[in-house]
Amino acid sequence: MPGLQSVSKKRPAVSQGGPKSKKHQSENPSLTKLEERKVQKRSRPVTQPIIPASGLSDDDEDDDEDNFEEEEHEGQEIVPDEMIVDGASIRDPNAARESHKVQRVLQEQRRAAKPHSQLLADAKRVWSLARQKSIPSAERQKHVKELMKVTQGKVKDIVLKHDASRIIQTVVKYGGQKERDQVAMELKGHYKSLAQSKYSKFLVTKLIRLCPAHRASILLEFQSNVLRLLLHREASAVLADSFELYANAYERSILLRDFYGKEVALFSQTQGSEPEKANARKGFPGVLEGLEGERRKRVLAALKENLTTIFNNSDKGAITHAIVHRALLEYLAAINDTDHESEREKLRKEIFESCQDVLAEMVHTKDGSRVVRDFIAYGTAKDRKQIIKVIKPHVERMCTDDEAQLVLFTALDVIDDTKLTAKSLVSDVTTHAPTLINTPQGRRALFYLLVPRSRRHFTPAQIAIIADTDLIRSKTSKKSAVVREGEIRAAASEGLLKFVEDNGAEAARDTGGSLVVLEIMLYADGDKSSAMQSLLQPLASIYPSEDASKPHPIDLPHTSRMYKSLFQGGHFSHASKSVVRSSSFSPSAFASEFMSIVGQDLTVSMAGGEGAFIIAEFLQRIKEEGSADEKQTVKGWFGGDVVERLKKSETKGRNVLLDKINALLL
Repeated sequence: MPGLQSVSKKRPAVSQGGPKSKKHQSENPSLTKLEERKVQKRSRPVTQPIIPASGLSDDDEDDDEDNFEEEEHEGQEIVPDEMIVDGASIRDPNAARESHKVQRVLQEQRRAAKPHSQLLADAKRVWSLARQKSIPSAERQKHVKELMKVTQGKVKDIVLKHDASRIIQTVVKYGGQKERDQVAMELKGHYKSLAQSKYSKFLVTKLIRLCPAHRASILLEFQSNVLRLLLHREASAVLADSFELYANAYERSILLRDFYGKEVALFSQTQGSEPEKANARKGFPGVLEGLEGERRKRVLAALKENLTTIFNNSDKGAITHAIVHRALLEYLAAINDTDHESEREKLRKEIFESCQDVLAEMVHTKDGSRVVRDFIAYGTAKDRKQIIKVIKPHVERMCTDDEAQLVLFTALDVIDDTKLTAKSLVSDVTTHAPTLINTPQGRRALFYLLVPRSRRHFTPAQIAIIADTDLIRSKTSKKSAVVREGEIRAAASEGLLKFVEDNGAEAARDTGGSLVVLEIMLYADGDKSSAMQSLLQPLASIYPSEDASKPHPIDLPHTSRMYKSLFQGGHFSHASKSVVRSSSFSPSAFASEFMSIVGQDLTVSMAGGEGAFIIAEFLQRIKEEGSADEKQTVKGWFGGDVVERLKKSETKGRNVLLDKINALLL
């Protein structure tokens, strides 16, 4: 007898329902360009997976809205069709229809019995029109205004419901400033409870972002509860987004004040006057102004205690938020202003021991990065070893993060035990070179191993930030910077040269990759013959390329500049108006390899094409540093007929090339 086949009408899980349909770009005329730029996400911890993204974004909310109609039916029992069995009689279909009708009537009765049922029904009808993706802006505004009329005066009564919350979010998202301010006023006094709701937290974040006039008053409702909310599963992201993305200096001080303890909260109530705002913008230093002796110690102890509470509950996720990192940075700054050195060391050691295992959760923010860098700079050899142990599993992610990579740079700058850094940090960076060259941040991490703080690859602002710990380094590190840099370079060279040998030819075809390959060839230590051969082999292909989709390396501007610099043996200096040669690279050896691998025919072809400047540098190197046999061989390549063809050509760099040929032939 055949097996029974069950036919179910249950809605499939999201993971089984296939890919979601693409979202169409929607018009949002009420959002200005400045507001659109502010729709951003918090920096992501290096300890967390790249997907999904964190934060309360519009995309998250839209996903919820798209699934709203599905969620409405959750909990409703759907009677499956009768199972089909061979030889069995089929149940009367009319009975199933009648059963469905009864269920629908009961469902409608249950809905009608709920508070504000008619209000929600009317609101959903208008909401279904207002939330459409592709409608004219004038029509959308008409629906939004109608939706606002339906819900006016009842917002706070319905907003905690998951369906009504999305309705109000639509008003805030697509409405004008008048509608947004009206919603914000109606919800006044309820923001703390709204932030703790699974659904209305999105609305709170939207209002904080889009209603700057109400932002301070909303944040003031969180006062005295900030620490508890940071440890709350739903409210934590609301506070984190508010602090990192939307709040100004005064508004951030409102959230930070709870960290300073009950004494500060009691004696620093603010009415929002301009002098009070100016003092609040100073942060913790403003709180400590005028405090001395025991009172100052009590405030510091309260801040430390609250920070320790966050550290001891690292599983709640609050440790990754910028607000916690700012409070910790302010505490460390206050410690540095303490008069007695023994007291400073004691307090710094205590706070380090309380957070040493979660430092990797901080490096992705500006303040968190500075905190970890300070711990490295001030730390003992044992402390630095512990920090390296904590961040080692996340080196690749740190290399591609603007703030986190500063921690790596500081570790390379101040740790005297270069064997430790070479084994735990440098080796991980060089291993991931093939992926790091694909981003500007990753390339900076590779550059720092060879040419740290070079103006060619680091802006003055970046160099100034990196140099923040130099004064501390002079007191806590014994090894000179030059010696340390040389040891780091030596440790990185083998892995980087192997990368060029295996991937250099392909990497050089990319604009950023060609810069990395050039710096490795010029400044890495060790035997570069294999790497030279790897880079020159692509030049031995037919010129010009027969495949239009893959030009010859000489025809790629950035790649040709790389070869030109290799023939020169260094970079051109605008200060001295000359090429500054690298002591770690032999351009004459590179020219010799070029002769043996590329040969006469291709060299002459390049000279008549886009490679005139490169061949000119090659001839200059042979003339100045080549052997007698090499000079004689190259002279034979550029006979009278070749010179005549070059004179008749219109190729760029022809005159420079002819001058170099004449100089060689003399």
